[in-house]
Amino acid sequence: MTKTEPRITRLYLLLYPFTALAVAINLFLLGLMWQSIGLSAIPPVIALIACVPLGLPVNWWVTKWVRGLIDEAEGRK
Repeated sequence: MTKTEPRITRLYLLLYPFTALAVAINLFLLGLMWQSIGLSAIPPVIALIACVPLGLPVNWWVTKWVRGLIDEAEGRK
């Protein structure tokens, strides 16, 4: 295990609540937009439940992005 792996894991765990809530908000708003074409809206509770598994891959992408920004700021890239 390299020295950067624990940092990426900690960053992943730190960012997950924010990423998961952003996914839930976007799902809920998408459900509201669906009403314009006649579909039913997604209730907020369902959006919160769905954000748990959907937030994992999104959080991986966000963690990689933030890690790249940190590397750039520290002059490693």
